[in-house]
Amino acid sequence: MQTIGIGTDITECGRVERMLKRHGEMFTARVFTSKEIDYCDNRKQAVQHYTGRWAGKEAVLKALGTGWIAGISWKDIEILNEAGGKPRVQLTGGALKVSRELGIDEILISISHCHSHAVAFAVAVGKDI
Repeated sequence: MQTIGIGTDITECGRVERMLKRHGEMFTARVFTSKEIDYCDNRKQAVQHYTGRWAGKEAVLKALGTGWIAGISWKDIEILNEAGGKPRVQLTGGALKVSRELGIDEILISISHCHSHAVAFAVAVGKDI
């Protein structure tokens, strides 16, 4: 496998918490998929998990090398967890289209969070040519 792109992001939990309090379901429905919302809402530290997913989506965009371009929405990048807790990235829509154009087969991701911040690191990989 070859590395096609990398991305990292750090986000303050307080920033996401303010958006959750101010905009509630309007915010979560715009940014997160129903599976992400269900996952985060069922965690003791829901704000930290939402912040981790926010940072993860930003890191994925950086790994794609696109930033927020036309045709990619927040929900085109979904971060789910495997049974053991390992996060994994599922792309749809515009993000999937861009990843295919770049020859990306998978995006690996790591997310960590504490009371004040969440950080994510993403690596876009593809087959060796």
